[in-house]
Amino acid sequence: MLNRTAAACAAVSGLAGTCIIGISFAINPGPPAGASGAQLTAFGQQHHDAIVWGSWLQAVGPALIVVFALAIVVLAGATTRLAGWMTLFGAATLMTVSLIEITGYIGTLQPSPATMAQTGLALIHSVQHLWFIAAPALFLPLGLVILGSAVLPRILGYLALVLAAGYVLAGVITLLDLTVPPAVQISASIPALWWLAAAGTLLRRPRHAPSTAGLPAGAVAAGYETEGRW
Repeated sequence: MLNRTAAACAAVSGLAGTCIIGISFAINPGPPAGASGAQLTAFGQQHHDAIVWGSWLQAVGPALIVVFALAIVVLAGATTRLAGWMTLFGAATLMTVSLIEITGYIGTLQPSPATMAQTGLALIHSVQHLWFIAAPALFLPLGLVILGSAVLPRILGYLALVLAAGYVLAGVITLLDLTVPPAVQISASIPALWWLAAAGTLLRRPRHAPSTAGLPAGAVAAGYETEGRW
């Protein structure tokens, strides 16, 4: 289980990860719509450093958020429950999709072959559809973990389920579009508010003993030490 300091660090990790992702989007501008291969190459050369830094931050941010999500599972005592394991699966899926998209960003900067910028951009547009699978894979079980414990307010658990359903619906609506519409891409930033609220709540709320629902029976029977822990 996590002690108070570790739990607070996990909450800070969630806050920092969310802010870092926001910064990555802010400094990594997208190319103009309908740009030709030559224009994409020139755009990449002009914004090379911003794209590289934005890509790096987009890798670090989700990793910090995953730390926070898994900390919730541990604090909820859900490490041996299906919802806890599915949260781990969802976190791994989310990181994989993020890293694939980042590969596309960096790929657009490669000088050869001549079509690499267009190929990288096509990869980015393609993998963005996977966010509508990866995000529900994380939010759905994480919401169930929260609802099955007292680690966070139940409203956050219900909101996580709503976010999961919203991602699924958006994914179905945009399934036949080769490029996710800009309006849908912008709305995908809404979950950032959830992460900020959840991490901020965990950081501020009173300390209490953690749930033993997910602990092995032997540990509970032996009187697992919880005093002074979350």
